[in-house]
Amino acid sequence: MMSRFLIFGLLLTTCSIAFASDPSPLQDFCVADPNSPVFVNGVVCKDAKLVKADDFLFRGLHLMGNTHNDVGSNVTSVTVAQLPGLNTLGISMVRIDFAPWGINPPHTHPRATEVLTVIEGRLLVGFVTSNPENRLITQVLEKGDVFVFPQGLIHFQKNIGNGYALAIAGLSSQNPGVITIANAVFGSNPGIDVDVLAKAFQVDIKVVQQIQSKF
Repeated sequence: MMSRFLIFGLLLTTCSIAFASDPSPLQDFCVADPNSPVFVNGVVCKDAKLVKADDFLFRGLHLMGNTHNDVGSNVTSVTVAQLPGLNTLGISMVRIDFAPWGINPPHTHPRATEVLTVIEGRLLVGFVTSNPENRLITQVLEKGDVFVFPQGLIHFQKNIGNGYALAIAGLSSQNPGVITIANAVFGSNPGIDVDVLAKAFQVDIKVVQQIQSKF
């Protein structure tokens, strides 16, 4: 009798594990149709008979992004929004250009893990573990080095050289999303109450107002 219960328990455990993963595509492809009026969790599939080779093509990742901005970096995204053929495939990528000493500010990807490769230059990178520890995991990367940022954790990159730097990153979602911490906290619309932010950051309200004015 005990062995039957043990086998039953193992079957339940196996089934739970099997149904916990993301569903696999049930067709060869599901090219995104952004013009569809139907709202779904993702993007509606284009009629397969209307699919073209261009739906699976993105051109221009060899082009350097404009880094003449306040943070000195530029991210060129290749998600389902730019490449419809990525729909339902669970992957995307970005090119990140850095001016000398430029940064990709602290941010998170709520739906994706990121794996980054340095193509040119030298980068200081890092991510912060979740509460309550909030430990900084950081490393200096050279050309050819690869570093991974776990899904949802705050992370950043900084060019620590006098020349331009370049990185390519892959993400485990067709639409990874990005939440830049400073923009979200100080630049939301409508803005978060200054008293809330002043207490959260343990600063004077005037400091919060000054920061908010920059966003």
